[in-house]
Amino acid sequence: MNVVELEVVTEEPSQQSAEEPPHCTKAPRTSRRALLWADVPDAQWNDWRWQLSHRLNSLEELSQIINLTPEEVEGCRSHHFRVDITPYFASLIDPDDPNCPIRRQVIPTSKELIAFDGMFADSLNEDAHSPVPGLVHRYPDRVLMLVTTQCASYCRYCTRSRLVGDASAQFSRHDYDRQIDYIARTPQIRDVLLSGGDPLTLPPRVLEDILRRLRAIEHVEIIRIGSRVPVFMPQRITPELVDILRQFHPLWMNLHFNHAKELTPEVAEAVARLADAGIPLGAQTVLLAGVNDSVDVMKELMHKLVRNRVRPYYLYQCDLVEGAGHFRTTVSKGIEIIEGLRGHTSGYAIPTFVVDAPGGGGKIPVMPQYLISQAPGKVVLRNFEGFITTYNEPNDYTGHTVARPEHPVPNYEAGEEGIYGLLSGAAQHVKPEGFDGMHRRNTIQAAPHGKVTWEPAPLPITPSNGHNGYHKN
Repeated sequence: MNVVELEVVTEEPSQQSAEEPPHCTKAPRTSRRALLWADVPDAQWNDWRWQLSHRLNSLEELSQIINLTPEEVEGCRSHHFRVDITPYFASLIDPDDPNCPIRRQVIPTSKELIAFDGMFADSLNEDAHSPVPGLVHRYPDRVLMLVTTQCASYCRYCTRSRLVGDASAQFSRHDYDRQIDYIARTPQIRDVLLSGGDPLTLPPRVLEDILRRLRAIEHVEIIRIGSRVPVFMPQRITPELVDILRQFHPLWMNLHFNHAKELTPEVAEAVARLADAGIPLGAQTVLLAGVNDSVDVMKELMHKLVRNRVRPYYLYQCDLVEGAGHFRTTVSKGIEIIEGLRGHTSGYAIPTFVVDAPGGGGKIPVMPQYLISQAPGKVVLRNFEGFITTYNEPNDYTGHTVARPEHPVPNYEAGEEGIYGLLSGAAQHVKPEGFDGMHRRNTIQAAPHGKVTWEPAPLPITPSNGHNGYHKN
């Protein structure tokens, strides 16, 4: 496949630190680089532009560094979804083990071509929540801003494989203008997440311009960047890039880690630069069969993240996206993993397990059941060891009541209160679409002289119809 041309910048290549960051173990790959890229000087290897321009993407190139299985050969020939792997990340692959967790994430197999029940091209229905191209407004107070279709390497389970990796479908300055204009005239938006593709593959001046324009919008409180570049290409996290990012605080960054083997000394140095710049770091992980679907593997990853000042954020159930069927686990496996983490390690090391609802319902947290039962004034709870206890609730609790404002704050959207709307009194019920029509049946009414007449059933009491729900013959 063709390498995407990125803008050449005058940034100096970052040099590898001579001092290793703390709490890191050397990845067993030094000999792999020496074997395969022995003629590449450190100055080139540590240059992110060299890494991008020398990505591996053909069957011939991959065959030179990996003993490919027949399934992998067929996957490489299928061209189902773009293949690109930075030399750095390729150097982490075990060439002889098809079950290598690094290898499984980036090397295609013929299993990607197998359809499965519930499969979607756009499993999260993002396109239906897109008011302008590249902007997803699913939640009331935040938006997802897709700024590129390109990544440093391509995950085989990518939820946006319908558009990511397509060099002909890149976003333009005109798209950015429309996205930012929508954000500027939508005052309930207080949080903007840049994603794609990977925002850190953008030319620095383009990324800086987007961040500056967003920061100029008064109601945008925080900006977030979702990126896997520090994992695929830690060389990109140069002091110059960090200097750009630190101008736009409060700026948060959510990274993507799936296995402890990804946390090499180079990655540890990259995330340390970001953390030292005052950028809070979170991590999302996708639960992947054969990669990280065990308590021990997940715990090792979470501990390594915390040691490197990266807070585990979400553990995602694998989406119902085309090509990812062989990566899927049961939801019960995710619950089992949380069961094995909660109480067995520190709370900072435990992500929230979520199912990103098919059809665009958003992230739904799923966890083991710790609330066993409840009665007036008392709840029965259990802990991670199976210890069961009771918590007595106060009998005189009245709650902190605040009158609902006559004019709701900008990020309040009627109809999206959900279950909280029922608890707060803002709504009486949550009904599926078409519920009233389905249940508005004709009823038989007694009439004078023994006649039978048909009348429509009474409407519910609402401010709009004004009647009390009863009628007389």
